[in-house]
Formats: sequence, C-alpha cells, structure tokens
Amino acid sequence: MNDPNLFLIGDLPGFPPQIGRLVSMLNYVRSTTIAAVAGLDVDALDYLHDAQSNSIGALLLHIAAAEAGYQAVTFYARDLDENERQKWGVALALGEKARGGIRGHELQYYLDRLEQVRGRTLAELRQRDDSWLDEQTSMRSGQPVNNYFKWFHIVGHELNHRGQIRWLRTRATTRS
Repeated sequence: MNDPNLFLIGDLPGFPPQIGRLVSMLNYVRSTTIAAVAGLDVDALDYLHDAQSNSIGALLLHIAAAEAGYQAVTFYARDLDENERQKWGVALALGEKARGGIRGHELQYYLDRLEQVRGRTLAELRQRDDSWLDEQTSMRSGQPVNNYFKWFHIVGHELNHRGQIRWLRTRATTRS
C-alpha cells in the first residue's frame, strides 16, 4: 500500500471521471487482497481448514475468474467462451474440484493471474466513457442492472473473499 493516493476515490489519469472513481475502488480492494496474502508459502496457500473449505490459493484464482467473467459480460456482451470456461471453470465453481485441482502453486502464480486479468480490465475501461457505466441489461431474474453495479459487485465480491482469506490465513499460519 505504497500508493499515496490509495485512500483517495477520485479522478485517475487516463480514465473518465466516474470510471476513474471505480478504478480507484478496484485498486484499493486489490491492494488489500495482496497485503492479506503477502509472504504466504505454498503450504499456507493450499491449507484447507475442513472438508468444505476452499484454500487461499483457490480463492485468489476465484477472484481472478469472477473478474474475467464480468469482463466477458460487460465488455463483450457474452458469457465466457469455451476456452475461458476451460481456463476459469474450476476456479469459478470452487468446491471439490478446486480443493483437488488448485494446489501446489507459489504465491506469484496467483498474483500473476490477478494482475493479468486486472490489466485487461483496466485496458478495457480506458476505452469506455462514463455513459457506459449506465448501460443496462437484465439479470437472469429479469431485474435491470447497469455496468456500474456489475463492477461494484466485483469490488464487493473481492472484499468478501479477502475476508475469508484473512480468516484462513490466521488458521493456516498458526498450525502446529
């Protein structure tokens, strides 16, 4: 959290005003997620608290996968394609497949995935104007939803999983 402007929600160079504010929020949340996992080794990243829990590594990959899914929906007006489902499906679903399949990676592996996805998000957001945030579609339930809410949801989603990560970290790093 070395960015002196991290606690300022406001205009950012290269982004329209409202999108800049959204990016400010995305940046802050990501910095807290990265701080929450700093220094973790593979054993801590793979730690499973019980038979139903997800590992910290799986949660990190899930955060990246969810953002990739929202990229498809908001930037390209589509669901994940077959290649993207292959890449992100296990991480999106979490659960049993993630407990067995997302293991053995160093922290940098997860940080690289998060950075790769976020880089694409930022590149796409730079190409949009503030009116794009107001564009509406419908949720599966028929409820109207705009792009601003969808990306607000990504902020909340990451915050939720960051809380889980902090909780898991205390258990993973204090085992005997």
